Amino acid sequence: MKKKINTNSNTYILVYSAVLVVVVAFLLAFIYQSLKAMQDANVALDKKKQILAALNIRNLSDDEAKQTYAEVIDADRIINEKGNVIVQGEKGGEQAAFKLKSSDAKEGKLALYICTVNGQTKYVIPVYGMGLWGSIWGYVAVDDDLNTVFGAYFDHESETAGLGAEIKDSKQWQDQFKGKHLFQSGSDEVKLQVLKKSDVSDPTTQCDAVTGATLTSDGVSQMLTTSLSRYRAFLKQNNNVKEAQ
Repeated sequence: MKKKINTNSNTYILVYSAVLVVVVAFLLAFIYQSLKAMQDANVALDKKKQILAALNIRNLSDDEAKQTYAEVIDADRIINEKGNVIVQGEKGGEQAAFKLKSSDAKEGKLALYICTVNGQTKYVIPVYGMGLWGSIWGYVAVDDDLNTVFGAYFDHESETAGLGAEIKDSKQWQDQFKGKHLFQSGSDEVKLQVLKKSDVSDPTTQCDAVTGATLTSDGVSQMLTTSLSRYRAFLKQNNNVKEAQ
């Protein structure tokens, strides 16, 4: 007569639990790998839309965004803090600068998107920082004078809805960066800032903060100064920046 398994024994419970954990872990790993390609594609598409938004190209369908990005991005170049080119990038670039993250910027690998919009050259620079509750980031597009802001887009990880989250949700707030200057005349220091409206003294380089979101606004300001300063050598190359009149 076969001996019945004692399903109440500690050994049975431990073995059963171990097998169950292994099976669940396997299934989760399988699902993750199955969906990873789709997730990566969605992340890449969202990044393209953000870069295009900085170029004032918005409200595109997924297919339109893919096509437009391929058309306007002449190269996703990588440069260093001396302004020297490390990787040239390519048309509709997705393999060079496009793959860089904030940690790469800290190591001196700087992403620079060379673009053509309506026949004019624009440069898109990614910026990274910290808001009130988490990471914030964005893209600043500048004209070929390497000083005038053509457009900007910002995003966040977990800022407060209706307050700090306005850096992403308010196109009107982002639009105020258009026409601002990275540098004051005769200065080599990045002066593009976000300040309380009452503290704005130079409207050519300073933007109004988000109402009721002082810490997030301070984070944006610090993000702009820190990130854009890494590009100073490129932006001021040969002292050929056209100062605003």
